[in-house]
Amino acid sequence: MPGERTKYAWRREIGATRAQLDPAEHAVEAAALAGATAQLTGTDEVVCAYVPVRGEPGDLRMLDAVRGRGATVLLPVTGEPGPLSWARYDGADSLRKARYGLLEPATETLPPEVVASSTTILVPALAVDRRGVRLGRGAGYYDRTLGAARAGVRLIAVVRDNELVDRLPEEPHDRRMGWALTPSGGLTPLGRDLPVSPE
Repeated sequence: MPGERTKYAWRREIGATRAQLDPAEHAVEAAALAGATAQLTGTDEVVCAYVPVRGEPGDLRMLDAVRGRGATVLLPVTGEPGPLSWARYDGADSLRKARYGLLEPATETLPPEVVASSTTILVPALAVDRRGVRLGRGAGYYDRTLGAARAGVRLIAVVRDNELVDRLPEEPHDRRMGWALTPSGGLTPLGRDLPVSPE
């Protein structure tokens, strides 16, 4: 569509906004996300998640809330480009510094195929639209990983309230999300295509 913002422009704009976010506001949003996350899972479920970094919404309380419900939390382990490997999160003390400024569990590394055991996957995103189109950082790790997820898994993009938007640019390899999780809105179902605005 002529005049549509590119993924690069979206990334630059959202990255700048996140960089200017007041730490106190981030903490309030993180607490809200932790409360909402606690309601997502139950005992004996497997949840693939991540440690928020670089202004991403949420913090370790999201992961601890899931563990507190009796679920197993798996976090990504960085490696060569391709599907993500995983490791079990056993609390903040189990984390170590990794590449790209990330934190990863020091527990046993599990193969990418373990993602098929998950019932819920919390996916980092810069934005997501109401159709389920997710904007990531552009490396493609999650698009390559989610192909191994089983049918019916809940794919949840975690974003700030203003990062749930009407429409983002989409490419054929993009994997759509089923839900957005935001601080104020909680869990929001996605998947309705919006009409194209006339030029």
